Amino acid sequence: MNVSVIIPAFNEEKNIHLVLEPVHTMEDIREVLVVNDGSADKTSEIARSFGVRVLDLPQNGGKGNAMWTGLNNTSGEIVLFLDADLVSLQPEHVRRLYQPIAEGLTDMTLGIFNSGRGITDLAQKLTPFLSGQRGAGRDFLLGLEKEEWISGYGIEIALTRHARDNQLRILEVPLENVTQVIKEEKLGLTRGVRARLKMYWEIAKEWNRV
Repeated sequence: MNVSVIIPAFNEEKNIHLVLEPVHTMEDIREVLVVNDGSADKTSEIARSFGVRVLDLPQNGGKGNAMWTGLNNTSGEIVLFLDADLVSLQPEHVRRLYQPIAEGLTDMTLGIFNSGRGITDLAQKLTPFLSGQRGAGRDFLLGLEKEEWISGYGIEIALTRHARDNQLRILEVPLENVTQVIKEEKLGLTRGVRARLKMYWEIAKEWNRV
């Protein structure tokens, strides 16, 4: 199966192994690329220890830019984006994100946390279109303008709007027991809240784009 997995990562040395462990040996996946978005920690070193490709960006350019860079440095007909801070991800979760596309049952998949923990489950139930776990065909993704890719956390809004405008079939895929390390846990309360507000600003900015 011609599937590329792209994992944008920024200072995820404590978490990225939890994503790479279930992914790096999956036979159906053609390639796994970690885009190290200017991390100052051991994200790149840890990712390389799994034998996957790592692309080190010289400075942090934001999530959307890392995803766009990954897209332009992979070749799979189906592209799957995964966040680098997932917890309890299993190979079966990953398969459920790309198999419906490969089988022609849908054009795009969105992974939705379910029965992981309340705070992350609720966030995705309220705003499933913001999920960072997303699969789609390469041709569709390449149709999104670069200026939209570099919108930081607004990239999820841009991709959802692009899918709507092109009348894509979108399938929400429950990811049972999967959750995510939230920013306040990674950075501490003050820095975490600041990072969250920045994320919301980027999302709102993209939401209001004409």
